Amino acid sequence: MMTPPGKLQVGDQFDGFVLTERLHQGGMATLWAVARVDDQGQPLAAPDGVELIMKVPRIKGGEDPATIVGFEVEQMVMPALKGPHVPRFVAKGDFTGQPYIVMERIPGDSLRPRLDLAPLPFAEVADIGQRVAAALHDLHKQHLVHLDVKPSNIMFRPGGECVLVDFGLCRHDHLPDLLEEEFSLPMGTGPYISPEQVQFVRNDPRSDLFALGVMLYHLTTGERPFGNPSTVPGLRKRLYTDPIPPRVHRPDTPPWLQEVILRCLEVEPAQRYQTGAQLALDLQHPEQIPLTARAERLSTRGTLSTVKRWFKAMGAEPKGDGDTGQHVERSPIIMAAIGIKNSTPALDKKLLATVRRIMQMEPGARLACVSVMKTNRIGMDTLMDPEGNSLHVQQLVAIKHWARPLQQQLQMDEHRLTFHVLESPDTAAAIVEFATRNQVDHIVMGARGNSSLRRYLGSVSAQVVAEAECSVTVVRV
Repeated sequence: MMTPPGKLQVGDQFDGFVLTERLHQGGMATLWAVARVDDQGQPLAAPDGVELIMKVPRIKGGEDPATIVGFEVEQMVMPALKGPHVPRFVAKGDFTGQPYIVMERIPGDSLRPRLDLAPLPFAEVADIGQRVAAALHDLHKQHLVHLDVKPSNIMFRPGGECVLVDFGLCRHDHLPDLLEEEFSLPMGTGPYISPEQVQFVRNDPRSDLFALGVMLYHLTTGERPFGNPSTVPGLRKRLYTDPIPPRVHRPDTPPWLQEVILRCLEVEPAQRYQTGAQLALDLQHPEQIPLTARAERLSTRGTLSTVKRWFKAMGAEPKGDGDTGQHVERSPIIMAAIGIKNSTPALDKKLLATVRRIMQMEPGARLACVSVMKTNRIGMDTLMDPEGNSLHVQQLVAIKHWARPLQQQLQMDEHRLTFHVLESPDTAAAIVEFATRNQVDHIVMGARGNSSLRRYLGSVSAQVVAEAECSVTVVRV
């Protein structure tokens, strides 16, 4: 039978675990440090040196039933998740005995204390944002929408990877949505809940990007964009009212950062970033962010616009975007690796045609045009040509010239295309590292002929094919 609430104590043993320290007691659950023990109660060495934590729900009687259902959701979902952005699942106990979840203990504190220090430096805001966005993208690819993204549910490993915790409100494409089946109220945390969550849509991964936008706004300005509403009418206001632009609260906010934040906070999901990877790409390359009217906005839109949106919000309820994983697949990041010095007109033409076909088949895709400027491993590099012009800028101009027919033929807007010149002594390594860091889904690159010397030394394209974690298309003439 379940141990009565509040009766668990240090030294208690069950199911092969011993409670060693009570770490935190919240309103919904208590967190314990635990260790494995054998049948005789003797301690066992932790596999891989990983410390463990046990989450036990606080069942007092009379609490919100959603608390119990949310714990069941977390028990069901966590074994289905993997990778560095979630705690490693270890074991669980159900409500017929002692309910609990044992998982990997992530060292350190959550992001919550940083919120109390806001506003933060802009570089730190961007760094936090891109790491959280990358983690969300990984979860979305695993068919999960978190639906409770907030600083207290975000932690970081010693290596810097973001870890999402607390999956009690989440939805998984391939598992029953118990919260939707049993409750008819919006589920989420007031300041961070998205407009579509207010309208009972739980399967859109862009809801998590809205919540991340709320967090970036708060970290940048020290203010919440929508306050802290606790009623459904209060939550519905975000369907038709704009947040005050960050630059009103903090005038030195860079235009690119306001552009990113306000794009995340758009009411219509289609007007936000479509994937966490696309958002992370922008935050890692702010100089590439195309600025729109959002970037310069210093006031909310007028009363007439608000009234129109109020009527629209009252008259229509959105539908979900289908399968979460499928949405991510429809919005990939394509990388075109362009060789400037070692290419030929025929190879450039074929590479361009291949990229064009892929972008036509993937209307939600983002294209990153990348070229590598090779540098010396040892010694000084010449960064100027004999006329004193920057070689980096010349290469940037060259890849923009290469992409111009693509922009014109596909009528690509400024949000679908970026340009990057990487400097590295190892071309293949630079391409693979960029693709990995920016969660590129598909690399397209050209390759010259197969001479015996190139086969002996190993070509750049062969190295990329061997080392890249994503799909690679090699174009030859």
